[in-house]
Amino acid sequence: MKIAALSDIHGNLAALDAVLRHIRSQGADLIVNLGDIVSGSLWPAETADRLMALDLPAIRGNHERQLLAGDIGSMRQSDRFARAALRADQLDWIAGLPATLRIAGDVLMVHGTPASDLDFFLETVNEQGCRAATQEEVEQRAGHGAERLILCGHTHVPRSATLGDGRLVVNPGSVGLQAYDDDQPWPYRIETGSPHARYASVTRTKAGWSVEFHTVEYDWNGAADQARANGRPEWEMALREGRC
Repeated sequence: MKIAALSDIHGNLAALDAVLRHIRSQGADLIVNLGDIVSGSLWPAETADRLMALDLPAIRGNHERQLLAGDIGSMRQSDRFARAALRADQLDWIAGLPATLRIAGDVLMVHGTPASDLDFFLETVNEQGCRAATQEEVEQRAGHGAERLILCGHTHVPRSATLGDGRLVVNPGSVGLQAYDDDQPWPYRIETGSPHARYASVTRTKAGWSVEFHTVEYDWNGAADQARANGRPEWEMALREGRC
């Protein structure tokens, strides 16, 4: 079985369509969506329509939870932009997405970690910034479970780790946004260093699950122009260069 794992699309329809074309050329038995689907500065409603029609196994990320909660005026800019653009049926679709999902018998889909959509799984943020998580940190966050494959997102960093019991944890990276910064819980930045859309293929073999990471070209300059037109010039360098 071969699963194409997508995460952190952030309303970047151009990147999503390019990734879907690449998946068709490579082949996959199943495509899954790990959340942070529409929030951003690009095409939230159009992205929702594309994914609703595909009806993929999908979970919500922290941004889906945030854009459904509270008053639109109190939201941060990416969630506020998406909420204002989405129709009632699209909001209903998002509200129906689970926080986690088990598929294919031994696969667990989470956004952050099994415990939280905000926690980092394969990275750690501290006073020095963001770094790769240690094996001990990853083991602790994974906990104990019967799944053999855990698919996660949230950090936008394509990375995998094998646990001591043989389970594989995979973050496919971000389809739609290759750099960002934040100040919680400490200031840090994520930069992949190129504008390519990213996803991962995971394949079940006799020896267990294996992973292949993909980078996909798309019209990132057009996406950057759209971000500027929508009042988010700070997204331009992230979309054009994968840096912030």
